[in-house]
Amino acid sequence: TPGAEGRYTVEYHLFLIPDELRDPEKHKEILQKYIERIMTQFAPMLAPYIWQNQPFNLRYKPGKGNVPAHMFGVTKFGDNIEDEWFIVYIVKQITKEFPELVARIEDNDGEFLLIEAADFLPKWLDPDNSANRVFFQRGELCLIPAPRKPGTMSWLPTTPPTVPQALNIISTHPEEILASESIRAAVNRRIRGYPEKIQASLHRAHCFLPASIVALLKQHPRLVAAGVQAFYLRDPIDLRACRVFKTFLPETRIMTSVTFTKCLYAQLVQQRFVPDRRSGYKMPPPSHPQYRAHELGMKLAHGFEILCSKCSPHFSESKKSFMTTSPLWAGFLESLKKNDYFKGLIEGSAQYQARLEMAKNYFQLSVNRPESCLAMSPGEEILTLLQTMPFDIEELKKEEANLPPEDDDRWLALSPDQLDQLLQEVAGKKEAEPTSKKEEQNYDLNQVSESMKAFISKVSTHKGAELPREPSEAPITFDADSFLNYFDKILGPSPHESDSDDLDEEDFECLDSDDDLDLKTEAAGEEASVKGTLNNLKSYMAQMDRELAYTSIGKSFTTQKQMEDSGAGGSVMTPVDVDLNLVSNILESYSSQAGLAGPASNLLQSMGVQLPDNSDHRPTSKPTQD
Repeated sequence: TPGAEGRYTVEYHLFLIPDELRDPEKHKEILQKYIERIMTQFAPMLAPYIWQNQPFNLRYKPGKGNVPAHMFGVTKFGDNIEDEWFIVYIVKQITKEFPELVARIEDNDGEFLLIEAADFLPKWLDPDNSANRVFFQRGELCLIPAPRKPGTMSWLPTTPPTVPQALNIISTHPEEILASESIRAAVNRRIRGYPEKIQASLHRAHCFLPASIVALLKQHPRLVAAGVQAFYLRDPIDLRACRVFKTFLPETRIMTSVTFTKCLYAQLVQQRFVPDRRSGYKMPPPSHPQYRAHELGMKLAHGFEILCSKCSPHFSESKKSFMTTSPLWAGFLESLKKNDYFKGLIEGSAQYQARLEMAKNYFQLSVNRPESCLAMSPGEEILTLLQTMPFDIEELKKEEANLPPEDDDRWLALSPDQLDQLLQEVAGKKEAEPTSKKEEQNYDLNQVSESMKAFISKVSTHKGAELPREPSEAPITFDADSFLNYFDKILGPSPHESDSDDLDEEDFECLDSDDDLDLKTEAAGEEASVKGTLNNLKSYMAQMDRELAYTSIGKSFTTQKQMEDSGAGGSVMTPVDVDLNLVSNILESYSSQAGLAGPASNLLQSMGVQLPDNSDHRPTSKPTQD
């Protein structure tokens, strides 16, 4: 979901087992050499990989407290969970290729490897005692056990081990700490198929793109991820930069083939978006054979324009220097050649240059990654490349006639509309049909009100609020009388009965029914305490009423169009129309989302309610009451 991209991260730590740490003063030098060896050896897999957010990377991390110096990396994988499991595979393979290394890996959920194998874990293991117990060594998953009885296994601590203790246990008792076969099998099933699985996760599609983006993606295919994410996570402020394009002009568009991951492709396809008329990105009719290519190209171009719009006109030259100069590059390139990274290609050939550019990108992002203050943003990198990368539009146009065929996207199974309809059927247990113009005009807003009431009437706990119904449940039956009676007890009865603060002891008992209070069995002292609390509550509510009487807050609500004569011949306060105010506020929230995901649409869809699109694009006004 939008917003999740920076939230999901995975961390990985690589330690040398104690026997290898003979000279602590040279720890940094030793570990940095390991980093170079690892990144070089795994370059053929890592260099061409298209990451959702951030790539696999390693850097030296000095010792702190009980944690010794080691190699460390962190990757934000966002919505593409496959990035996380690919990293698990890489870490597992590193410990297999380098037996002297021990690795541990965790994400926002903690020990997610244990979560994957939850059905097979020993009963003694729980989140409170799982710290520093799960490691990879020699390509196998290890789980440091806890002693069943104190003193039975002297080499096992009775509390969760520290990192030095864990490393010592792994080096001295490698057979005893091997995870059970069922646990290892559960994790291995999740990473089965790599590295061949990488190709299966890609999708190639034709896109009608500005020539400069075509040239960028030919040499730097990984930048497609940044472009998709910028479009996918756009906000109204981002779209201001796309009213009139300054960097990627629509007049230069040509047809090309773009390689996405399936996650990126799905994110781009499922977004409904109409470009601003001033942008110049005109779309052919949906019946056009190349409509999908035009639509994908238009969305991707918006993403790239958003990225560049976030850069200052003259960003730091020191950042640009990281793109081309590094004392480590020559040694890294030589190591790649020794590991047959170029596969015997002739130096200077087009294929050789393509792999060389890929290696430079990989080196910059994963091996020689600068500090965050000097790291270039994707937009800054794009602008720098555009200044230094020559391209010939005519040559690119010649390639249009020889584009490789598109991949079949039937793996999506459903179009965005069909998927929405299916979700509605699952959530609402009803047949979902396309909304016609006539249905939009006759749309029953009572459904919105009734669904919200049903949602409110459900019980919520510290684990969250329950939805009005589960797929296996029968449709909701809503008892309006019970609902109103319940709220009468909280907010007070209707105006012609009494004031809002006229609560008696029975009402107060209702409020505390979840605590199973029984006032009849309470001691006299406790009864006095409850009555005192009730009196305080009445006094507090009366004070609130007096303060609100001098404000305009009441005018912000729509009231029922009726007046009643009181016994004294006067008029009473007109009651608020709760249903009308509820629907009005939801419609206003839904309209302000501008077609994007938001709280109103998410909540309504979870309850099986789908509002028609706002076709007139006018400000939402309060609906009239029938």
